[in-house]
Amino acid sequence: MAPGAPRANTVNLVNVEQASKAYGTTVVLDRVSLGIGAGERVGVVGRNGGGKSTLLRLLGRDEAPDSGRVTHVGGLRIARVDQRGALEAGATVRQLVVGDAAEFEWAGDAAVRQVLHGLGLPGVGLDVGVDRLSGGERRRVALAAALAQQADLLVLDEPTNHLDIEGITWLAGYLQTRRGAVVVVTHDRWFLDAVCQRMWEVGDGQVRAFDGGYAAYVLARAERARLADTAEARRQNLLRKELAWLRRGPPARTSKPRFRIDAAEALIADEPPARQSVQLQALAQRRLGKTVVDLEDVTVRVGDRTLLDHLTWQVGPGDRIGVVGVNGSGKTHLLRLLAGELEPASGVVRVGQTVHAAHLSQEVRELPDRLRVIEAVTEVRASAELDGVELSAGQLAERFGFANDRQWTLVGDLSGGERRRLQLLRLLLTQPNLLLLDEPTNDLDTDTLAELEDLLDGWAGTLVVVSHDRYLLERVCDTTVALFGDGALPNLPGGVEEYLRRRTAAQATGADERRENRGDTRAARKELDRLERRVATLTRREGQLHEQLAAHSTDYERTAELDAELRGVTAERAAAEDEWLALAQSVE
Repeated sequence: MAPGAPRANTVNLVNVEQASKAYGTTVVLDRVSLGIGAGERVGVVGRNGGGKSTLLRLLGRDEAPDSGRVTHVGGLRIARVDQRGALEAGATVRQLVVGDAAEFEWAGDAAVRQVLHGLGLPGVGLDVGVDRLSGGERRRVALAAALAQQADLLVLDEPTNHLDIEGITWLAGYLQTRRGAVVVVTHDRWFLDAVCQRMWEVGDGQVRAFDGGYAAYVLARAERARLADTAEARRQNLLRKELAWLRRGPPARTSKPRFRIDAAEALIADEPPARQSVQLQALAQRRLGKTVVDLEDVTVRVGDRTLLDHLTWQVGPGDRIGVVGVNGSGKTHLLRLLAGELEPASGVVRVGQTVHAAHLSQEVRELPDRLRVIEAVTEVRASAELDGVELSAGQLAERFGFANDRQWTLVGDLSGGERRRLQLLRLLLTQPNLLLLDEPTNDLDTDTLAELEDLLDGWAGTLVVVSHDRYLLERVCDTTVALFGDGALPNLPGGVEEYLRRRTAAQATGADERRENRGDTRAARKELDRLERRVATLTRREGQLHEQLAAHSTDYERTAELDAELRGVTAERAAAEDEWLALAQSVE
């Protein structure tokens, strides 16, 4: 189906007609036509740098096409979240999410409360300045600010970045039931399957549309590849015939119709380029003994927080372990402990004599920005044997998606996804037998993720992965452990689903305990209604007093009386609002 094809019973909120966009000599979008219907949920995928974010900017008219046009239905309300999660400097969480609305107004709005609590912002603090927040907290604020608008169209660019599994699950559930259209670029394939009804694949200047979520898209893409293989076999047969015809002696060639020569040249020019793919096996592994890493009665503290509390745990040879937990629960500290980069406050960390660990950090700080890609590879190892064949550093880099021209790019100029691919290659070249990966899917597109999974799936060493990507965890890990914030590290036979069930049960238990301490809920709700009416009455009186002050501006005696009354009414309203808010939080 063409992206711009009309959908049954929908009205297009946005229409893109023959839109093209280029940056310098690179054509990103070439005469693209598509539309977004009211209530549609569309997922956007494609290689990094293929034009996904550019397409989102065109849809929102944040950027104009070089040719063609983008039109919006009248009065269209759009809310956006970009990759960076840009927020107004100096603003507070409250200002960005609810603006100038009175506290009783937004706190009494169930939809706003759902967003705030779903994204965990009361725990962050509504009056905290966003400049002091972490990357994950800033992402949640940006999402809350967009979701609270109740816009007709949400345009989201990598909304799951910096969210934990729980946050991603909540966001997916919210978008499933939300009114309004959604267009989302994300590398989270579980999220795409859970949320999206259609998929757009952006690449080679085009946008191809598929019905269904990510799984349906993969099936359709596989069928398209099968048909392309059949067509390619026919094309190659025709190519051989045309070339044989062209090679008949010079006298014959000069008399042939020009269109047949043009047809053969077109076939030759249409030869598809070699596919860039990550090599699907490890370069080498050193033999592991019986002991990999043993933790005995280990405690890890950060400030006054205890992340691991007298933990005894074993990582064995060939184990493939996924680690989940809320942000800040200690997942990264656990990997650093296993890598020997962090000393415990107490207890013993015992590492096997033959263990050679490699740690991929979230920040990828270990890369030499001053070197070129090929130099960064040869710095570790100049060649490696693969399938009995010795490959040069350049050939290895090409296997990891760096074409010849890209190999001479400075590492400091690489994109986030390229940096992670390069670091993974460098790590594997050190021949580790313990691989520790901290959010390895960050900044990678869906195709590269599939290649990474193939690589890890066939890796023969011990693997410990911290990730919010459920697809990755289910594909490459055999066991799942979780950090719930109590210092323990329980094994979860049910994987991510069991983790979410436990978290939900814990939250429900906490909610029940809070309800037991609230007293008579019915009486509290009656009091809420009374306070709400009182606040409304005082707000109207404030407005009347402001009008009277304006009307009696030259009567100083009357102005003084009105001003005194206004100050009293304002103070009483503020006190009623505070009382209402405290009571509202207690009966939620």
